[in-house]
Amino acid sequence: MNQVAQIQQFALEAIQAEIEGIAILPSYIDVQFAEICLAIARTNGRLVVTGIGKSAIIAQKIVATLNSTGQPSIFMHAADAIHGDLGIVQAEDIVLAISKSGNTPELKALIPFIKSFGNSIIAMVGSLDSYLATHADYVINTSIENEACPNNLAPTTSTTAQLIMGDALAIALMKLKNFSANDFSKYHPGGALGKKLYMTCQSIAANNAKPMVAASSNLAEIISQIGKGRLGATAVVKDSSLLGIITDGDLRRMLMLNMDVNTITAEQIMSKNPIILQAETLAAEAALIMQSKKITQVIITKNNEYLGMVHYHDCAKEGII
Repeated sequence: MNQVAQIQQFALEAIQAEIEGIAILPSYIDVQFAEICLAIARTNGRLVVTGIGKSAIIAQKIVATLNSTGQPSIFMHAADAIHGDLGIVQAEDIVLAISKSGNTPELKALIPFIKSFGNSIIAMVGSLDSYLATHADYVINTSIENEACPNNLAPTTSTTAQLIMGDALAIALMKLKNFSANDFSKYHPGGALGKKLYMTCQSIAANNAKPMVAASSNLAEIISQIGKGRLGATAVVKDSSLLGIITDGDLRRMLMLNMDVNTITAEQIMSKNPIILQAETLAAEAALIMQSKKITQVIITKNNEYLGMVHYHDCAKEGII
């Protein structure tokens, strides 16, 4: 076996080991898991997520997921907590402590202080006999038999198990709270994800040229408007009302028919049934429609008034596609 094939085999073995290792996780979703979700949903405080080492990194990802899905959460590094950051924990907060062994010195030092505050503690732990598991109010089991690491040392399958259980917790809470796509958009106003959830066709069309000609416009006027707009088309309008659309393709078809270019008018070559979307239509939906219809632009209207166009390239530029 050559080196390239060996590397591929190593990677495949690692993936397979993790798949097999996490196969037990569904059996850990018990009544107590449901009680944990209810406790978090009912608290007026936040979920404070803590850990050490690789578990701390997983904790930060879980916090990010929870915050983006409507569950107020904050990360607290276990080592920093016992050196001044314990003030992060407020009266009504619930603490989620993540650890594979459940016996790390930092957590063993931290847990008694949290208990003295009266806060509930959830242990996400890989050992049910550990200090953390036996001193917590609730336990999420993330025990795995072996790491994907060939030496069974580097946290691999164990951190994957933590990550999956964190996602399971976040999704269960989302559904419990009926957290909708509209709610989601409030927490993701930036980036491509946010744009998919809130950017409308009107907001894109407003930044584009607004190419349009009258039904009686000649070929020179039509070509001028198509070129000016750089949208590959122009609308045909009468008193702001849409009559049709002329695209680059319509011009090519006209030339193939050997029509008289000196007497041609917009009305003669326009398509009378263009794809029309309302102003409030999400740009992401417009992109899907253009993909399915194999077209590159759509007309945008509001109250039957022509507002402009959205081009497929606009959606690509905004990162929507």
